[in-house]
Amino acid sequence: MITIKIAIVGPESTGKSSLALALSRHFNSPYVPEVARGYLENYGPNYRYEDLKKIARLQCQAEDQLLVNHPPLLFCDTTLMVIKIWSEYKYQRCDDWIIAEEKSRPYDLFLLTDIDLPWEQDPLREHPDKRKELFTEYYRYLIHSNRPFHIVFGSDQERTNRAIQVTKTYLNLK
Repeated sequence: MITIKIAIVGPESTGKSSLALALSRHFNSPYVPEVARGYLENYGPNYRYEDLKKIARLQCQAEDQLLVNHPPLLFCDTTLMVIKIWSEYKYQRCDDWIIAEEKSRPYDLFLLTDIDLPWEQDPLREHPDKRKELFTEYYRYLIHSNRPFHIVFGSDQERTNRAIQVTKTYLNLK
């Protein structure tokens, strides 16, 4: 059985986690939470370049654990694409393993979260003034790598409704 994987990606504080959970509940399907948050809560917010590879491996493990049961649909609250873009933005480089692994992990659809939600302060978030710049990086990367994607925008409920409709259309559901 093949699992359809839908990735939720975008800059900080754009509702990715809330959207992944809402979609998971609506479609009664599992979702892969973002492991970076738990990692930073355990080890502190002062991470280094080397930590990104550890976080990337943990993200892959979390996804792979859910794929063992072959769910028909899986929502992923972030992907290695997010870690890659973040690494390149923050450190001007990215580990070769992350780059190769990101290319080897296919997703059927990407939902790119827009920056129209208000910034929510959080000690683990870093760049409230760089969301537009980072959104553009995600957008360019999805275009350049020819990945299927839709931008979701609006209030939490509006973007959830849009994401549900986009997902239903992708799955050919009414």
